[in-house]
Amino acid sequence: MSPKRFEARVSGFVQGVGFRYFVKRNADILNLVGYTENLHDGSVQVVAEGEENNLVKFLDVLRKGNSFSLVKNVDYNFSEPLGEFSAFEIY
Repeated sequence: MSPKRFEARVSGFVQGVGFRYFVKRNADILNLVGYTENLHDGSVQVVAEGEENNLVKFLDVLRKGNSFSLVKNVDYNFSEPLGEFSAFEIY
């Protein structure tokens, strides 16, 4: 599998419940780099790069969420990686 870039917006009850820390922990487990941040509309943005099969697993993780969140929707797309990250960060 080749490296890919993954961009997603996760909506639902995903702020103030440790969701970004959950995202980072799983990104680290899957050897992904990128970032996650809260958006003003109450959703969470996730940008990650890594092996395509790990990004597909990551999408499943985002859809399930952590035990305190309620994920209603994950809008996402895949593209070619830009190679701009060296770790996975929380903003």
